Amino acid sequence: MQLQVINSPFNQEQAELLNRLLPTFTESQKVWLSGFLAGAASPLAPVLGAPDQQGTASKEVTILYGSQTGNAQGLAKKAAKTLEGKGFQVTVSVMSDFKPNNIKKVKNLLIIVSTHGEGDPPDNALTFHEFVHGKRAPKLDELNFSVLSLGDSSYEFFCQTGKQFDARLEELGGTRLYPRFDCDLDYDEPAAEWLQGVISSLGETKGGNSALTQVAATQTVESTYSRTNPFRAEVLENLNLNGRGSNKETRHLELTLEGSGLTYQPGDSLGIYPENDPILVDLLLEELKWNGEESVTINKQGDVRSLREAFVTYYEITTLTKPLLEKAAKLTSNNDLEELVNNSEKVKVYLEGHDLLDVVREFGPWNSSPQEFVSILRKMPARLYSIASSLSANPEEVHLTIGAVRYHANGRDRKGVCSIFTAERLQAGDSVPVYIQQNENFKLPESPDTPIIMVGPGTGVAPFRSFMQEREELGAEGKSWMFFGDQHFVTDFLYQTEWQKWLKDGVLTKMDVAFSRDTAEKVYVQHRMLEQSRELFQWLQEGAHIYICGDEKNMANDVHQTLIQIIETEGGKSREDAEAYLADLQQQKRYQRDVY
Repeated sequence: MQLQVINSPFNQEQAELLNRLLPTFTESQKVWLSGFLAGAASPLAPVLGAPDQQGTASKEVTILYGSQTGNAQGLAKKAAKTLEGKGFQVTVSVMSDFKPNNIKKVKNLLIIVSTHGEGDPPDNALTFHEFVHGKRAPKLDELNFSVLSLGDSSYEFFCQTGKQFDARLEELGGTRLYPRFDCDLDYDEPAAEWLQGVISSLGETKGGNSALTQVAATQTVESTYSRTNPFRAEVLENLNLNGRGSNKETRHLELTLEGSGLTYQPGDSLGIYPENDPILVDLLLEELKWNGEESVTINKQGDVRSLREAFVTYYEITTLTKPLLEKAAKLTSNNDLEELVNNSEKVKVYLEGHDLLDVVREFGPWNSSPQEFVSILRKMPARLYSIASSLSANPEEVHLTIGAVRYHANGRDRKGVCSIFTAERLQAGDSVPVYIQQNENFKLPESPDTPIIMVGPGTGVAPFRSFMQEREELGAEGKSWMFFGDQHFVTDFLYQTEWQKWLKDGVLTKMDVAFSRDTAEKVYVQHRMLEQSRELFQWLQEGAHIYICGDEKNMANDVHQTLIQIIETEGGKSREDAEAYLADLQQQKRYQRDVY
């Protein structure tokens, strides 16, 4: 669209400037600009800020977040800091701490929420989510809101929780301050863009720099090492924890944080930016018949790398998403890919166990340049691992427990990106980009005298090693009970000598183990919990905190159901009351899960 000078309020020079600028704007930038101009022109500006009794915009903003791993929480705190810097009065709260009925009093609400598992709200968003979607939710005609939702587009129910909040708040009468943004794993830029739009809609256009400039600075300038500015940590040690003959390979990785200034607490995670398997990359280049030395631009900043280096270090090539297949279908003359994308059941099946090499082999020939092709790919996401050490016990070090992932699917051997990067290609003396991911949803009790119950089979043992190291350093008096499970006692008892020492020294009060392949009938941690149901319930009655770490789909769900059964049986409660008891423990932060 070209702006004509005739019958317009602009002179020739202004019109030429606008005609050069307008085609460069993204859709969200156009939305932001229209809101900005409307606000600047209105005698009631700022535009969508809720008016107070004097007729001026409300400066009060409430930010509610729901977060499983800490990403949404981190963004909520950044948003609050930015808004406070621009004169807003900001209240930030995790959804589980917010009294749901108080939503009636909120004028400007920002929701930042992730989606967990198969479209579920995070644990600390469950209660608020249930209230908002229930019959007791009030009309919210005075509410202005905006939603930032985080997710992973490789999952079927991408950003589902954010979409649900957005739709429901509108149903209840709320008015959007700014359109919902759905963020994939690389969320920094879209999150900054969303906050820019929110601030514009709130009418904050005063001050020296524009809102856009200030927010962008807040989001991208980091004073310490972080997710967007990782620290290259040197590998001190890389050991296989499993004994000879084991079906598994579990790596114990020790990294130095010396010189980084990074700190962490037990329960936090470490993010690692891995590299793709060079062999897989070479197969991909061979199939595409492209020269790996050809240069491609990898980001909006204009950084250039060789095609091979970009595939190895920058792009995700092992996990497929539906949006990726939709874009890829436009780059090939093979109609089979378009047909696959349009069949929701078939595409769901295809996404499991296939990678980019499969797509390239099955749906060619490809009618694109290397630059066009890489532009449809996602940036390599970091992998998060529960930290397996205490900083007070291991100053300037961080330890991880990583299970190597290898499997066969669709005629090819497959490997986990980060786990095999650490198992096969990372040696002492090498360095790897890392950052600390704080996790406020998985923390030791404030009092070291509080009893704790830990359930962590396999690599789920990791955070509990950090818990015990920390309690040992503190000289904690509180009781502790560990449930650990794996396949075989002889080869798979991870950190066995450490657990035995903690038991001997009284740091650990009690330990129950389940080795599923050592008996005719498979025994898992939940079976050991049932065997000890009376004592376990007694610990809960005494105020114990209970923690679960590991696989969500199977183990964590089974343990959750077992806990309800124990509470029902030993507490003499109905199923409904037992579920309410466990939900109350969760609300009190006495039942915490670090599941994946």
